[in-house]
Amino acid sequence: IAAHGLEKAKGMNVTHVLVDTAGRLHIDEVMMDEVTGLRKLLNPQEVLFVADAMAGQDAVNAAKEFHDKVGITGLILTKMDGDARGGAALSIRQVTGVPVKFIGIGEKPDAIEQFYPDRLAGRILGMGDILGLIDKAKESITEEDSERFAEKMKKGSFDLQDFVEQIRKVRNMGPLGQLMGMIPGFSRIKAQMNLDDLNDGMFNQAEAIVLSMTKWERRHPEKIDGK
Repeated sequence: IAAHGLEKAKGMNVTHVLVDTAGRLHIDEVMMDEVTGLRKLLNPQEVLFVADAMAGQDAVNAAKEFHDKVGITGLILTKMDGDARGGAALSIRQVTGVPVKFIGIGEKPDAIEQFYPDRLAGRILGMGDILGLIDKAKESITEEDSERFAEKMKKGSFDLQDFVEQIRKVRNMGPLGQLMGMIPGFSRIKAQMNLDDLNDGMFNQAEAIVLSMTKWERRHPEKIDGK
């Protein structure tokens, strides 16, 4: 099936083909034989091992066995949006000698990022990842948006419709808890905070309240009777 798919892709002038093999929590010989056979048949440019950042030592053992039998060229670390800080990346890098190329921070196709060692080191040490946060902000909020909102703030014309637009842009950056974790020093103060109150539900509630208003009310919040 994979070989036929590759030939079909060549006929369609496809530039990239991904072959996703069966995943396992534990290594078994049937799967290893299948993956080894695929590697010989397809001769891929890259063989990437996808490791669960929350699996710890199990992920390290699996990566080593894969590398010994199949020969991997790089790693992808998934579930980096969870509680795991990614310490497994250091161990896997050590035992296989191949680089981590990408990290997964969610379930959607756009939730995969290029790997930067210094940023992961910062996360592991609880120092945050301010550069990662800046990158996310740039993806969600354009320079024109920033200037427009800043100008409205200066003039005092920032209204509830603008507020909802800002909420949506922040939500596009990822889960709120994950964003907060990228702020340097946050790891030291989060124990003093009630993180149950710090979730995306706050945004949903605020957006629902504003959207229940008429467009005129959103644009003229000062005219709404507070009673």
